[in-house]
Amino acid sequence: MVDLSSVEILVLDEADRMFDMGFLPDIRRILAALPKQRQTLLFSATMPDELRSLANEFLHHPVTVELGVSRPVETIGHAMYSVEHTRKADLLLEILRQSGNGKILVFTRTKHRAKKLAGQLVKAGLPATSLQGNLSQNRRQEAMDHFRSGKVRVLVATDIAARGIDVSQISHVINYDMPDTAIAYTHRIGRTGRMSRVGTALSLATQEDLPMVRTIERLLGHPLQRHKLAGF
Repeated sequence: MVDLSSVEILVLDEADRMFDMGFLPDIRRILAALPKQRQTLLFSATMPDELRSLANEFLHHPVTVELGVSRPVETIGHAMYSVEHTRKADLLLEILRQSGNGKILVFTRTKHRAKKLAGQLVKAGLPATSLQGNLSQNRRQEAMDHFRSGKVRVLVATDIAARGIDVSQISHVINYDMPDTAIAYTHRIGRTGRMSRVGTALSLATQEDLPMVRTIERLLGHPLQRHKLAGF
C-alpha cells in the first residue's frame, strides 16, 4: 500500500494520451488518494471534453495557459508517396535503401505492425528494431540504446511507444501509417530537423489517407511534395 498523504505536487503529463489508453479510472483513484491541498500541473496536447471535465472536477481555480497550433520547424522537408496498401512494405524498403546512412524513425499505427515490419526489414538485410507496448522495460531500453549508438539504423515505433524519444541526428521520419490527426503528425516529425539540422518527413499514403493528407497540408500551409519511385 502506497502512502500518498505527503504528496505536495502532482504532475499529469501527456494527459490526452493517458485518456486514449484508458487510464481515466486509474487517474481518478490516484486523485482520490491524494491530499486535497496540493499543486496540480496538467499538460496535454489536446483538451477533449472528458479531460476538461476532469480538470474542472479536481482543479480549483486553475490558471490555464494555451499555446496556438505549432507548425513544424522550417528545416524539415515534407513529401509523400502514393501507394497501394499491399505495396507499402516494398516501397518502404526501397526508400530505406536510398536514404543514406542517417538514423530513421518509422511510425506504424499498431504495435503488432511495428513488430512485424521491423522483422521484415531485418529479414531484408537492414539493421532495424521495433519499439512497441509489448516490450519489457529492459528490451525497450536495449532497442533505444542500439538506435542511439547506430547499431541499428531504423527504429519502427507506435505513437505511444515513441513518446519521450529524444535521439539526436534522426535524418528521416517516415509515416508508414498516416497519423490520426495533424497534431500527431507534428509530434511525429518533430523528431527530425532539430538543432537547425535538415530533416526529412516522408508519408506513405493510400487512397484512404488523402483526407488526412489535405488536413496536414492545411496545417503546413502548403502542399506535400509528391515523390515517386520507379516501379511504384
